[in-house]
Amino acid sequence: MQTQKPSVSLIRATSYERESLRESLATLLEPFGGMAAFVKKGDRVLLKPNLLTGARPGKECTTRPELVYAVAQMVIEVGGKPFLGDSPAFGSAKGVAIANGYEPILEELNLPIVEFHGQRYETVSEGFNHLLLSKEAMAADVVINLPKVKSHAQLTLTLGVKNLFGCVPGKMKAWWHMEAGKDANRFGEMLVETAKAINPNLTILDGIIGHDGNGPSNGEPHPLGILAAATNVFALDRAMVEILSVPPSQVPTVAASQRLGLCPELAEIDFPHLEPDLLKVDNWKLPDKLIPIDFAMPRVIKSTFRHLYIRFIKEPMTAYGRR
Repeated sequence: MQTQKPSVSLIRATSYERESLRESLATLLEPFGGMAAFVKKGDRVLLKPNLLTGARPGKECTTRPELVYAVAQMVIEVGGKPFLGDSPAFGSAKGVAIANGYEPILEELNLPIVEFHGQRYETVSEGFNHLLLSKEAMAADVVINLPKVKSHAQLTLTLGVKNLFGCVPGKMKAWWHMEAGKDANRFGEMLVETAKAINPNLTILDGIIGHDGNGPSNGEPHPLGILAAATNVFALDRAMVEILSVPPSQVPTVAASQRLGLCPELAEIDFPHLEPDLLKVDNWKLPDKLIPIDFAMPRVIKSTFRHLYIRFIKEPMTAYGRR
């Protein structure tokens, strides 16, 4: 029996203006059957944008509020109940969202924001025994992943898979960085296992304006004019590295998904709109220098987080799944 190819929808889109963006999203999702193919009436729908930091508004470090607004509106129209959730590297999800211009859309759509620092659930992986993920993310009926295209000083690029690291609660992020040490390949595998556990129903990538250079926050805006969508986040990331002319082996999350047999080759992906070759860019800037995964943290800080980690894994935890 022949298995169906994963699909990655790629289109050109150059505007965040509401009507234009809404039309672009309708075109983008049309091959999948539109938003109604993913969201049923009454579904609690997590929208997971990249809410990295509020420190550089206007520098395209976060998913644009205009995109979140349009997706939330589409969810509401088919009877879903959207909410935002994230665990930013710096500050609270609400604080980062407001600093990046989200307040008007939160008020207009009465959109709740959930901070991912509550109860934790264990998801068991063969290679990593304690990948602790947010209860709120795992309990959502539907997860829509809304990453931003960015360069990344530790992982070369941050795309769909890396964005799901925001579903790891608060201080656990620091432990994961330390547990991987300076091994970017191991950290890449952790991120891939996280994405596999969360298994987003849909990923819509904000590539209208990306962030290149010394990302994820110290680079500069780079107009790409691209929107991408897929049900298979690994296929989407594979297509995007091709567009950005970055070898998959240089991106730990993509390389790890290939090693683990989760990432299809380009020939195994269906592109219902544009092929990656038609969108290729050759001027995307990567970081000047890659830095270690563990940030070279002082020993006292490492010790603090190690104790936190031990306390967390000894707490009773329950495996939790989403339909």
